[in-house]
Amino acid sequence: MSGPGEGGAATGPYKNVSAGGGWTGAVRRRAVAALPPDKLLPDTQPAYMTSWIYVFGVLTVASLIVVLVTGGVLALKGPAWWHVSASGRYVNSLHLWSVELLMFFMVIHLWGKFFMAAWRGRRALTWVTGAVCFFASIGTAFTGYLVQQNFDSQWIAGQAKDGLNSVGIGAFFNVLDFGQMLMWHVVLLPFVLGLLTAWHILLVRRRGIVPPIGATDPTAGGTASPAPGGTPR
Repeated sequence: MSGPGEGGAATGPYKNVSAGGGWTGAVRRRAVAALPPDKLLPDTQPAYMTSWIYVFGVLTVASLIVVLVTGGVLALKGPAWWHVSASGRYVNSLHLWSVELLMFFMVIHLWGKFFMAAWRGRRALTWVTGAVCFFASIGTAFTGYLVQQNFDSQWIAGQAKDGLNSVGIGAFFNVLDFGQMLMWHVVLLPFVLGLLTAWHILLVRRRGIVPPIGATDPTAGGTASPAPGGTPR
C-alpha cells in the first residue's frame, strides 16, 4: 500500500488526500504522512505477535478504559452514592479491581519490553512515553487512595506530607487537602494519563511493534532486528 509521494503528492489510495489546498489540506497531508491508515489500523500483524508477551500491552489499555469509565461514573454520582448504594459499591469495586489489574498488567508489560530492548529501531520515544505513563498511573492511584477519607488514607496522607515537605514540594501539592486531591485524581492526572496513553499508542502504530531480538523486522525492510547496541544480523 503506497503513501504520499515526494513534494506532498500522494499516490495510490491516498491520492485524493493531497488534492486540497490551504491550511486544512496541509494539515491533512501531514496527518496522513505521519499516520498512514495502513499503519493506524493494520489488518495484518507479524507472526511473532502471537507471543503472550505482546498481550499485556492490550490488557493494560483495556483495564485503563475500565478504570476511566468507572471513575467517571463515580465522580458524577458523588461519594455518598458509592458508600450507601448497592450499585455504587459494585461500580466502586469494578474501579478498584480494574486499577489492580492495570498496575499488574502494566508492570509485566514494562518488564517484558525492557528485556526486549523495546527502544530499538527509533522507538526510544515510544519507550519513554510508556515509562512516563507508569509514573502517572502511580500518582493517580496514590491520589485515589487519599480521597477515600478513611483512617488509613489520612495516616498515609500525613506521612506523605512530611516527605513532600522534606523535598520542598509540599507548598503547592497538599495531600491533606481533600478537594485538591480529588481534583488531581478525577481531572488532572486522568487527563494527563489519557493523553500520554494515546500518544504512546500512536507511536506504537507509527514505529511498529518491536520485534523479538534477532527476529525479522518488517518495518525495517525485512532486516533482522539487532541486539541492543549491536548491528543487524
